[in-house]
Amino acid sequence: MKITSTQFEKSAPDLASCPAWELAEFAFIGRSNVGKSSLLNMLTGKKDLARVSATPGATRLINFYTVNKRWCLVDLPGYGYSKAQKSIREGFHEAVSGYLSGRPNLRCVFVLIDSRLTPQKIDLEFCNWLAVSEIPFVLIFTKTDKLKLNKVKANAEVFLAAFAEVCDGTPRWFLSSAKTASGKGEILHFVDQALRA
Repeated sequence: MKITSTQFEKSAPDLASCPAWELAEFAFIGRSNVGKSSLLNMLTGKKDLARVSATPGATRLINFYTVNKRWCLVDLPGYGYSKAQKSIREGFHEAVSGYLSGRPNLRCVFVLIDSRLTPQKIDLEFCNWLAVSEIPFVLIFTKTDKLKLNKVKANAEVFLAAFAEVCDGTPRWFLSSAKTASGKGEILHFVDQALRA
């Protein structure tokens, strides 16, 4: 898939405020500071599509972008660390869970995992919630340029082994780097195939 156009459409604070359309949606989410904004900018070829911030937790609304006037990329608030007040953080979580469990045109959730880290409890718990809720998802291991490939793959295997202890089956997964653009073709091909299904 070649992305020729990306248009910001709307920011929504909750499920009720989401756009009234039937476009297939693909959502991206991850622990704060996992590199989500950089990944979205790399995938779309737009350096300023998503705000890249030195402060984790910059995304606070559900952001919708139409791609090629054919599908919608959804940028979700990250989970985990944020300098926002506790009441605001709880609002993020309520909005995200409401969207993920109640949006009928959501095709798949891309869960971003930092490839440099050992399995994080918060990532495993979130993936388990998606699995139990029967919400389709795949994993993207980010920041792979920071380590040698064999170490990246080893870390991914450790995460998948930890995942298998809390969930049945193994999700599809990709390796990516916003810096080198590795994984871009595979991720967009996955979206293209999902749209054709």
